[in-house]
Amino acid sequence: MDVKSRHHLRSDAVSEIRDALADRLGVDLGGDSFELVELTDSPFDLVLVDGEPDVLYYEGDGGDREPFLTVRGANDHPPERGVVTVDAGAVSFVSDGADVMRPGITEADDSIAEGDLVAVAEETHGKVLGVGRALVDGDEMAGDSGKVVKSLHHVGDELYEFSV
Repeated sequence: MDVKSRHHLRSDAVSEIRDALADRLGVDLGGDSFELVELTDSPFDLVLVDGEPDVLYYEGDGGDREPFLTVRGANDHPPERGVVTVDAGAVSFVSDGADVMRPGITEADDSIAEGDLVAVAEETHGKVLGVGRALVDGDEMAGDSGKVVKSLHHVGDELYEFSV
C-alpha cells in the first residue's frame, strides 16, 4: 500500500468529516491537522488527524465517498452509535477479517440501517476489531444464522498497519 498523494484538507472538508462522524457515530473528532492520503491499489482514501490514521473515505452506494473511522480511529475516539458488538467466540474471526455472522452478535445499535458503515466491537472491553457494511438493519442482526456485516477493514490488516 503506497502513497499516491498527500495534502492538507480545506476547512470545509474538515467540517464535513467532523459533522458526518458526529451525526452518524456521536464522535467529537478533535485535531488541528487533517491530511488526505490517497493510496495506490486501495479502495480507500485515508485521512490523517494530527498524523494519526483515524478516518477513511469508503466508497458508498452510487460512488459517493463517506467518511468513517478506521479501527485505530474508533479505538481512539469510541463511537456512541453505529456499533455492532460480538461475543468472545467471534473475536478471532472478526480480527482475521471474516464477515460477521448473526450467532456471534450480542448487541447492535437499532439505528443501523442496511448499507450503513458500522464499527464491530468485542463485548468484554468494547475494543473495535473491524469496520464493515451492514447487510441488514440493526434490529435484525441478532439471531441464529446468516451473514449480517461485510468486513471492510480489521485489526492487523494492511491498512491497520499503515504508517506514514
